[in-house]
Amino acid sequence: MKSRFFIFVMLSLLAMPTVAQDAKKVACIGNSVTYGYGHANPSETSYPVCLGRLLGDGYEVHNFGHSGATLLNKGHRPYTKQEVYTKALDLKPDVAVIHLGLNDTDPRNWPNYRDEFIPDYMALIDILRAVNADVKIWICRMTPIFDRHRRFKSGTRDWFWQIQEAIETVAKLSNVRLIDLHEPLYDRPDLFADALHPDAEGAQIIANTVYSAITGDYGGLSLPSIYSSGMVVQRDAPFVLQGKANAGDVVKARIAKQKQSAVANENGDWRIEFAPLAMGKEHILNVECGSEKIVLEDIVAGEVWLCSGQSNMAWLLKNSIGADEAASTIAEKNIRVYDMKPRVYTDNINWDSIDLVALNRHEYTLPTSWQRLNVANAKEFSAIACHFAAVLSDSLNVPIGLICNAVGGAPIESFIDRKTMEHHPVLVDILDNWTQNDFVQEWVRGRAMFNIKNSKNKLQRHPYEPCYLFETSVAPIAGYPLKGVIWYQGESNAHNVELFAVQFPAFVDSWRKAWDNLQMPFYVVQLSGINRPSWPHFRDVQRRLSYTEPNSYIAVSSDKGDEYDVHPRDKKPIGERLARQALYHSYGKNNVTPSGPMIHKAECRDGALLLYFEYGRGLRSSDGGPLLTFEVADESGLFHAADEVTVGDGTILISSKKVENPVKARYGWQPYTRANLVNSEGLPASTFQITVGEVFTIK
Repeated sequence: MKSRFFIFVMLSLLAMPTVAQDAKKVACIGNSVTYGYGHANPSETSYPVCLGRLLGDGYEVHNFGHSGATLLNKGHRPYTKQEVYTKALDLKPDVAVIHLGLNDTDPRNWPNYRDEFIPDYMALIDILRAVNADVKIWICRMTPIFDRHRRFKSGTRDWFWQIQEAIETVAKLSNVRLIDLHEPLYDRPDLFADALHPDAEGAQIIANTVYSAITGDYGGLSLPSIYSSGMVVQRDAPFVLQGKANAGDVVKARIAKQKQSAVANENGDWRIEFAPLAMGKEHILNVECGSEKIVLEDIVAGEVWLCSGQSNMAWLLKNSIGADEAASTIAEKNIRVYDMKPRVYTDNINWDSIDLVALNRHEYTLPTSWQRLNVANAKEFSAIACHFAAVLSDSLNVPIGLICNAVGGAPIESFIDRKTMEHHPVLVDILDNWTQNDFVQEWVRGRAMFNIKNSKNKLQRHPYEPCYLFETSVAPIAGYPLKGVIWYQGESNAHNVELFAVQFPAFVDSWRKAWDNLQMPFYVVQLSGINRPSWPHFRDVQRRLSYTEPNSYIAVSSDKGDEYDVHPRDKKPIGERLARQALYHSYGKNNVTPSGPMIHKAECRDGALLLYFEYGRGLRSSDGGPLLTFEVADESGLFHAADEVTVGDGTILISSKKVENPVKARYGWQPYTRANLVNSEGLPASTFQITVGEVFTIK
């Protein structure tokens, strides 16, 4: 019996994973996220276990996670009073990775003892150093807590970010390294079933992040995908090159007789800034890091624009009026594009399981690179963007670079970053169960649910989900220097004009922060004409926002609408009108009239209203007939058609026999309008409603 038992023990020992005698001992200290709470088998899928597999035989990784543990010693469940804490100290670790703070957001903890958080954290670090003076310590920015958490708006959201700041302070004061576990998971709410605990896939992401921090291995030299041969970089601006390399590695780069180098920091990030590139040349970029090399050719300096929105921006040139002629003309110009086509379109179809999984992993846009426009690929690109670029090319005589990430049917909330949404007093509620949320247009919700019908994941992602398009198609290009943005969107938000008036400024602010350019211009297409009742109100809100949102301007499209089709086919005038605005406001071309007549103010004149217009030179009707769709109202707000319309020099006098004391006027106030006011350039006036006393002045 004894010999049998001996053999059994020996075989068992042989089956156990071997650990080198000089293996580094790693203590993963934390709460339920470290422990692997919610996993079917934490002993196989918790992040310390995954980390151990990544590190290999040279490391001995231990999981000292305890569910509910607080960093605060006066918290409701202090980590320092748990058995795992004693075991962690007994290990005398060579490496300690601490992820604590999530449970300190509990109202029993942070509101009462916040002042003790930093001292308590520093004391924990000191104790670890006391048991092993050579220990290497990393502390972690916390994994996310999402809006579905039951206490999110009652304090957790705000205390969470206060604790994140405290953790960063601890890292500086205690001279320990910081691992960011928030950033790689913040755009993956689908991995957090209860809004707090990452699943096995999330634990693997944590392990990957911690592994890179400990080893400095970030996969070697790489550049963001938007850097490719043929790219256009913004002229008259520093050429900024940034990417990844293993921590501490030296990256060398040269272009146009300029040479620069940088050392990848502990997070593997590096950044090099070159002086603006010379115009009229095709440059070659060489980037080296040890034996690794990246060579990009045919790089030019020019004007770079981001073209975004929903289907009318995505609308292809080949499906537009005059496509063949336009493609031939555009192909002759120096235009290059970075076209972020979707993996699957939001058509009325059910997506398959492969695409559904890919969407969750942010593989929504297909791999792409910069391409010169030719007859063939121009037809497959945004019609409006093509016509916009053609005018700029003719006027500026420089290469034009276009980045397009428009998605059919996408609501504006999908283009706003998560932190902006979470901290906005109104927009935070859009995040709540968005597929059943009245803040989101019913059509948007219905189409999304139909697309993802085959998914068994209750947290399945979709391009229309709030924040999704920012995370998948904006964040990857954020920071790439731009001249500005052209934007055609609103059809999927026209159901709630008042909400859009809040969303649009938040959207603009979100993007300007992402590019660190608070003056970045936005040129916006005002919605066209169609038989949808809310659209006159929406067009007027877009007009009003162009006055209140700095460096934002509209291009009118209502005269090119289709009574029954949300996709008007005549895109050339709209692209050209956007270009007019850009030439005037972004390039200082004062000889260009940027817009059609824009209402300035209204005055009472003996039972009539005198309307003043900016860009009102040569006011007339577009068809040579009488001016149509002007209306007036008294204080009651009951509008009547104007029966007298007299054109002056930049002014129009209107009156109605049915309104004795008019104080309000409106124009083009029909969903599909016959409004026909233009200026001497033939540019149409915007839909508007105005009250005496209001003054609108273009910035």
